[in-house]
Amino acid sequence: MKDVPVLLLMMEFFFPDVHSLKEKRMILNRLKDRLKKFNVSVAEADFQDVWQRSLIAIAVVSGGENHLRQQSQRILDEVDRLFPSYLINYKSEII
Repeated sequence: MKDVPVLLLMMEFFFPDVHSLKEKRMILNRLKDRLKKFNVSVAEADFQDVWQRSLIAIAVVSGGENHLRQQSQRILDEVDRLFPSYLINYKSEII
């Protein structure tokens, strides 16, 4: 059986103007909706009970690593366009 590469993209956000979990979830739902066009799986992986922080995990499966690298850059570009100052850290790994 052939190994299939998987992109794991972890993004940490800080939302200084958010004052409730409801506000944070509204922002994250908007982000998730925008990322659907990339055919990815998205989940909040940490800080679920913290108003101003979030760690989002994004997984992408593809037949080739080059495609995954391109997808990673497209996703980062989209996040930067939507939330230019909220992304404070990210890590991209192909496994």
